[in-house]
Amino acid sequence: MSNNNYSHADTNQLLRDTSALILAGGKGTRLKQLTSQNAKPAVSFGGKFRIIDFTLSNCINSGIRRVGVLTQYMAQDLIEHLQEGWQILSPAMGEGVQIIPAQQRTGEAWYRGTADAVYQNLDLIKRQKTSRVLILGGDHIYKMDYSRMLNFHVETNSAVTVACIHKPIEEASSFGVMGLDTSGEIKTFVEKPETPMPDPSDPSKALVSMGIYIFNTDILNDELVAALEDPDYNHDFGHNIIPGLLGRHKVCGYVFTENGHPGRTAYWRDVGNLDEYYAATMDLLSPDPELDLYSHNWPIITNAYQGPGAKFVFNDEGRRGYAVDSVVSGGVIVSGAAVERSMISEGVRVHSYAQVNDSILLPHSQVGRNCRLTRVIVGEGCYIPDGTVIGENPEEDAQKYTVSPNGIVLVTEDMFR
Repeated sequence: MSNNNYSHADTNQLLRDTSALILAGGKGTRLKQLTSQNAKPAVSFGGKFRIIDFTLSNCINSGIRRVGVLTQYMAQDLIEHLQEGWQILSPAMGEGVQIIPAQQRTGEAWYRGTADAVYQNLDLIKRQKTSRVLILGGDHIYKMDYSRMLNFHVETNSAVTVACIHKPIEEASSFGVMGLDTSGEIKTFVEKPETPMPDPSDPSKALVSMGIYIFNTDILNDELVAALEDPDYNHDFGHNIIPGLLGRHKVCGYVFTENGHPGRTAYWRDVGNLDEYYAATMDLLSPDPELDLYSHNWPIITNAYQGPGAKFVFNDEGRRGYAVDSVVSGGVIVSGAAVERSMISEGVRVHSYAQVNDSILLPHSQVGRNCRLTRVIVGEGCYIPDGTVIGENPEEDAQKYTVSPNGIVLVTEDMFR
């Protein structure tokens, strides 16, 4: 298996000759009502960010400055976020974050899968005149230096490189699972197998695809065009394109480790369902989180909230406004309420005598007086009426709200109408 050692060729030239496409059109249905009004990449995360900010920040911090974002489902919030917070590059230098809505450029169909989304925009890729295309998902939480993967791709003389990471074998059936030879070349690739193949170096884990690909542009064009002739084509990189390349072109696996990447851990989370989303958020509250958002070396960029600092008011016995073991964002007012082990996003109001424990309050939500919330995710703009108790009676909660397999309760605005 490759250990990702290489000599670092002229990285600047490689980066300038690479464009990135971020696939941001998915519905994200496993996040339930969190994505009923907006695309998964636009879902709030970490108090002041959107999920897509992590991929975009990785691009900017890695030196990738030509970025296209492919949108489709419930795209308005995402488009506004990109317009307001991400027009920070210089078009005069051929740099920028371009918003590319689904336009049925090649026929009557909307995007039918990840590969089809790229296929429908091949003309835009050719217009960039870059030798390589970096294809990314817009719905993962991680820090990664793409320049290191790019060096690996060029120095191994690969046609395609797939980023991969070790995951526990019991989680691997949710991903594409691959096997590498000693040189790093992919010999097997199975999308979402029922029985994942264990990694020879550690049978408790499997090597899974991160949904991050580098293609030589000519190979990408030829494969996407040719794939349309296959009657079993699923329009997907994991199901069709990557497995179909094996044995015909050199396809390598770039193993993502903490080596040379920002952060002390090889942190990468799909946050694909409510329990994963909750766990990833709660990790940020720990004294030494796996994902460090306070590092100046690899900043996560976002559309800054224009509001005042957080405020805590009242200090009376039984009506004391405080938050402990929590992250509290700008514009928040905790008014005579107790907040413990919770993520309080920008613009939130927590009113007197309320208790919020182990919960996530998304932007501009409000918790009324005398409420008690335990292990609850409160959706954007949702108002919890005075006296509401959530998270203490699972059977009652399941009748009114959405409850995850691990007992996390999701409450959104629609549920109080």
